[in-house]
Amino acid sequence: MVAVNQEQLVAPSPPPPAPETSELGLAEAYEEHFAFVWRSLRALGVPHAALDDATQDVFVIVQRRLGEFEERSSLKTWLFGIAYRVASNLRRSSRRHPTEPLPAHELASYRPGPHELTERTEAVAFVEQFLNGVDEAQRAAFTACVLEEMSTPEAAEALGVNVNTLASRLRAVRAKFMAAVAARGDER
Repeated sequence: MVAVNQEQLVAPSPPPPAPETSELGLAEAYEEHFAFVWRSLRALGVPHAALDDATQDVFVIVQRRLGEFEERSSLKTWLFGIAYRVASNLRRSSRRHPTEPLPAHELASYRPGPHELTERTEAVAFVEQFLNGVDEAQRAAFTACVLEEMSTPEAAEALGVNVNTLASRLRAVRAKFMAAVAARGDER
């Protein structure tokens, strides 16, 4: 079994230079949270070819609504909620206008050896395949709490659900993940 952590799951290309803005907080939010938003969108099912556009969409929304952010939650929680809605809208749109699936791309890495790269690629493919097989609510719970290591209350707030509902979804998806890992181990 290959251990997977959030950095191995997805490794975004370095963020483009921060946009010029008259709002002081946007550039800082962009600089600090670009990789988080990119990883979250990837784990929430945004196709590789649409990741850059979806990430830009998140920060366009942030620019429009930054003045409305009341800091009742952390910025990370708020950004994840926006990323979740952008990913949901993209999935809904793609169901209405289906496209040909894109081939899997190798993820950028920090020059691992061939064996390590193969293990990472297999682990990422396994996690992505698992996430594609669960419903949207469980996928979001897994992404927020397991991959992005958000607390249950933070994730519940970001997703707009009750903490107990999120905890229930998280227990169910973790059980499914452990079963999938066990089944994968039996196949090897």
